[in-house]
Amino acid sequence: MPAARPVDGAARRALALLDARWREFSDLRALADIALERGGERQRLTGVLLVRHPDSVRFEALSPFGQPYLLVTVHAGRITAYDAARNEARLGAANADTIGRVLGLPLEADDLVAVLAARVAPPKDLRVAELLPADDAGPSLQLVTPTQRQRVWLDLATGVVRRVALEGGRVPVRITYRFDGTAPAGFDLDAGAGDLTGSVRYRNATLGAGIDPGRFELTLPKGAKRLPIR
Repeated sequence: MPAARPVDGAARRALALLDARWREFSDLRALADIALERGGERQRLTGVLLVRHPDSVRFEALSPFGQPYLLVTVHAGRITAYDAARNEARLGAANADTIGRVLGLPLEADDLVAVLAARVAPPKDLRVAELLPADDAGPSLQLVTPTQRQRVWLDLATGVVRRVALEGGRVPVRITYRFDGTAPAGFDLDAGAGDLTGSVRYRNATLGAGIDPGRFELTLPKGAKRLPIR
């Protein structure tokens, strides 16, 4: 376990910027185009994405005819993935392991929300916060907890996050964000040292429009088969 170290003024200011941007985020809705490649297999999905601070997500993958065929919700500490064609649902506690198995991103629920919103949720039990010299991607902040090391490339004037690298979870993850002006336009990802690569692109992204928490509650159809996420 890393020993706690004093945080200097520059790192403290960068942390404050990250925290302010995380707290000001309320919700995001967008049409998301997802392209993933894992072990030589490629998958493409288009669907409606809803994200709400601090830890709620809903994704509805749409068929070419506009009907949802896969629904995934992360809400109130639970994750549910419903396959409409099979009338089958996988359920479990929303943690980095289950979210990784369903969505490919091994992140805790609040970190998943932060990634989708192009933010960083300041880590709990922070032991080290250190501003690193700028590289080709600019200045970065290294954040270390007992279980994770996170490097965040950000604009030190605005707190806008450009890139995030996470280590210490089930697999290392690197996220590079895209923007349309100041609005998030999606991201590129690399997880497991290239085992999973892909991109997420947003269309018609809207921030702060207000999303009813009830939208994240998924009521399964009668007779749906329920399976634990393993």
